[in-house]
Amino acid sequence: MKALITGADGQLGQALQRTAPEGAEVVATTSSVLDIGDAKAVRSFVSATGPQILINAAAYTAVDQAETDSELAFRINGDAVGFLARAGEAVGARFVHVSTDFVFDGEAGRPYAPDAPTAPIGVYGCSKLRGEHEAGEGALIVRTAWVYGSQGNNFVRTILRLIADRDELRVVADQIGTPTWASSLADGIWKLAAAGANGVYHYTDSGAASWYDLAVAVQEEALELGLVDRTAKILPIPSSAYPTPARRPHYSVLDKEATTAMLGLPAPHWRANLRLMLREVRDQS
Repeated sequence: MKALITGADGQLGQALQRTAPEGAEVVATTSSVLDIGDAKAVRSFVSATGPQILINAAAYTAVDQAETDSELAFRINGDAVGFLARAGEAVGARFVHVSTDFVFDGEAGRPYAPDAPTAPIGVYGCSKLRGEHEAGEGALIVRTAWVYGSQGNNFVRTILRLIADRDELRVVADQIGTPTWASSLADGIWKLAAAGANGVYHYTDSGAASWYDLAVAVQEEALELGLVDRTAKILPIPSSAYPTPARRPHYSVLDKEATTAMLGLPAPHWRANLRLMLREVRDQS
């Protein structure tokens, strides 16, 4: 199997390369090599590569910046998805696109099923929903949430740094979702593709947490693993005490029953995968 992965330098793109099935020939590309917002360039690159599966892990993910940079957000998260889907279709490739919990408004108060009504509340979510539409009916669309990895910029690594630098951290406690290790997500994507899944599926780690819960867990696990030698006082705050340009869904836990049925088992709990990720950080240092 020949696979083409976009967004190869991101935390998910790197994880997809590490978890690729044995024997897979992987071509991984970045924005410096391929501008996925250029339809002609996409057609040429995909045609020359000739993949059997095309996984789009590239995205504009600057949620707050998207509010004032909407043109670029829609170009990368919306238009480019259509370019990739059609280029993949032209060479007979299976198209897999990664989407987000931000397509929901967070007001339901219960896990969102794949067919739940979408209602994004910001430019980022709107641009990602556009991408889902552009992916087409034959695509596998995998929605996920709160992704972090041992490399790159993410919430977990930020908390690790702040614990070492500050005596007190104030972390939002009224936004609820599911922390998801990039390696777990990547493995789930490969398995869903191998199982022949089509349409919209949800994949995150199991369980739910607030950002405050996650910060506390990072500190506890990091102490146990010897990644930090001090503690910070972590205080829960409401979203209103930490205003941002873009609103966030207050509750964006994704219902993964269909995914569990397709794969035969649920994803590991987020706390277990957080521990594995932090061990990875320790081993890399």
